[in-house]
Amino acid sequence: MTEQPEGSTRRVLLAVHGVRAEAVSVAHEIAHAFVAAGIEVRAQSEVDIDLPHVEIVGMDGAAEGCELVVVIGGDGTMLRGTELARPYDVPILGMNLGHVGFLAEAERDETTTVVAAVVDRTWTVEERTTLEVVVTRDGVEVARTWALNEASVEKDSRERMIEILVEVDGRPLSRWGADGVVAATPTGSTAYAFSAGGPVVWPEVEALLVVPISAHALFARPLVVSPRSTIAVEVLSGQGGGVMWCDGRRLVELPTGSRVEITRHPSPVRFARLHTKPFTDRLVAKFALPVDGWRGTRG
Repeated sequence: MTEQPEGSTRRVLLAVHGVRAEAVSVAHEIAHAFVAAGIEVRAQSEVDIDLPHVEIVGMDGAAEGCELVVVIGGDGTMLRGTELARPYDVPILGMNLGHVGFLAEAERDETTTVVAAVVDRTWTVEERTTLEVVVTRDGVEVARTWALNEASVEKDSRERMIEILVEVDGRPLSRWGADGVVAATPTGSTAYAFSAGGPVVWPEVEALLVVPISAHALFARPLVVSPRSTIAVEVLSGQGGGVMWCDGRRLVELPTGSRVEITRHPSPVRFARLHTKPFTDRLVAKFALPVDGWRGTRG
């Protein structure tokens, strides 16, 4: 975990799914416990919420000076939390109140555990790969952003496909008429890339994924490439332009002739961890996988 100077003010940011009554209730409970332990609390939400003894802040600079961002909600709130935490290299700890909550570390019934771990500073840090995404047109940069899960290039109209050419490491790979293509991190392998038919990749594996979406081509299989690779997607003239979404939150329009270059970003997202369970256990729990009959070693 991040070491704080002795005697410095401790401060935690809560990122709250403010339109869910349960999330606000949990935020009240956690904030009260932190304040009682001498920890200053800020909160950021999509809507105005009332949390006594808590500083309510906007998006800009919300996590500056904080030792931790505690997210209360589902995976969408977690992705918003990464936007708050990452500019200041602050770890993020998620409490799942959503459906799957693959990015979260704790469930609703673990509130006491979360509070104790934060107060006692017993959490550890795990770094997750992120993507750097650059969009150019006629050789001129028009957008630069990042993603934790994925960057997806998609058609901009339901009625037609998008014509794209995918390049890896400066060499053309294939041209596809498709609904789009997803470039993902191992973290994102269980998100959009998974829904599009991509493989599940363990978080400690260093790799990038390329997953076509409903491509009309003989060769249109998911690919696992080096973390040092550069993936490029060119929007060709023909049936129309497209759009790019990063983590489903940041949108860039892609008229024909646009080029999207995707590489591993030098700045990871830092997740706070309370448990040492292997990723296999998380996969089984989140997807309710059938493991009855297993007779291996039980730890």
